[in-house]
Amino acid sequence: MKLRPAALKRLACLGLPLALAACSATEATRVSTGAAGPSLYWPMSAAGAQIDAGAARDMIAAYRRNKGLPPLALDPGLQRLAETETAAMAAAGRPSQADIVKTVAARMGYPEPAANLSAGYHTLAEAFSGWRDSPSHNAVMLDPSATRMGIATAYAPGSKYKVYWALLVAK
Repeated sequence: MKLRPAALKRLACLGLPLALAACSATEATRVSTGAAGPSLYWPMSAAGAQIDAGAARDMIAAYRRNKGLPPLALDPGLQRLAETETAAMAAAGRPSQADIVKTVAARMGYPEPAANLSAGYHTLAEAFSGWRDSPSHNAVMLDPSATRMGIATAYAPGSKYKVYWALLVAK
């Protein structure tokens, strides 16, 4: 029996002994962490875990829509900057200062950048709730001039906080 590529991908994503490389990054996270349910509840406190940036965008878009604001688009440059920043925070074992990241984003050509840099949240749902409950972090998510975003996590098992987060927004 010969399997088509789509069937191979489905089997790999079910965790069968086929290469997980055929899965999307978010599906590979679900399989490797044993997570079930929506990706906003998937644990980021596991080696190789990757945030579902589309789900994060959608959650923030719904929140912004409820406040009368337009959604944010995922931006590849902000995404790479968020990934770089979370890797640096994980290596240092502590959150960075948002002013540094905002300066870098401005130098990259992003007008009026803002950042939520945090640590210790193990799921997207936890991070979102924490940001929403903090006036300064909430202001970043609800920035009326923002049109683009990037979001990333990094896991450092030997550190105090374990999971590091960066949400970057800009015009």
